[in-house]
Amino acid sequence: MNNKAMKDSEIRKSAISNSYWGFTLLEVIIVVFILSLLAAIVAPRIIGRTDDARIAEAKVQIRNFETALKLFKMDNGFYPDTQQGLEALVAKPTTGTIPKNYREGGYLEQKKIPLDPWVNPYIYISPGLHGDFDILSYGADGKEGGEGKDADIKNWDIQ
Repeated sequence: MNNKAMKDSEIRKSAISNSYWGFTLLEVIIVVFILSLLAAIVAPRIIGRTDDARIAEAKVQIRNFETALKLFKMDNGFYPDTQQGLEALVAKPTTGTIPKNYREGGYLEQKKIPLDPWVNPYIYISPGLHGDFDILSYGADGKEGGEGKDADIKNWDIQ
C-alpha cells in the first residue's frame, strides 16, 4: 500500500470512530420520551397491585396460622383458647389449659406472630363462630366490615 492509500484509510477510520463518539440531543430526547411513555403505561398497573398483594399476603399468613393450629391440636388435643391467642403457636401457654405435648420451638418458623400487611394484629377467636377457631384481619382500614381493599379477610371465607 502506498502512503496516499494509508492516509485515506486512516482518515476513514478516524471519521468512523468520531461519528459514533456520543449521542445527539435528538437521540437523547427520543430515548427519554420512550422511557416516560413506558413509565406512564406500566406504573399505574404496578401501583394498583399493592393492595392485591397485601390481601394475598394476609390470606397466606392466615393459612399458615391454620396449619400451625392444626399441628398444635394434633400434639395437644385442643386448640388454644382466645385468651391464649395465636401467641400459643410461638410460646407454650401458661394460662388456661396447659398443653402437655407442646412442640419444642413452637409451631411457626418465625418466633413471633406477624402483624397483618397493614401492620395490625390478627384477630383470633376460639372456639369460633364459624368453626373450631376464627382468624381474621380487618383489611386496609383496620375496622370491622368494609368492601374492596378495606374488606375483612376471614379464614372461613378464603377459597
